[in-house]
Amino acid sequence: MMDGEIFTATLVPSGNTTPNSSMTLEQKTTFAFVILLFIFLGILIVRCIRILLDPYQSMPTSTWADGLDGLEKGQFDYALA
Repeated sequence: MMDGEIFTATLVPSGNTTPNSSMTLEQKTTFAFVILLFIFLGILIVRCIRILLDPYQSMPTSTWADGLDGLEKGQFDYALA
């Protein structure tokens, strides 16, 4: 800047122009993506709160060896081979 020069901000529109209030396609896409992320975050928060309030609700009542016929719990790895 030179001495005596007045600095004007480029972000402030001049008096004779009207600001364009419509959003571009990129802005609309970004806005929609952020809204979807907030919805996903809300779902995760609700799920975590439900697990914290009742942690045994999501656990199955059966064990991993209930469906195995004639096998002991330690023999499952050999049954796959």
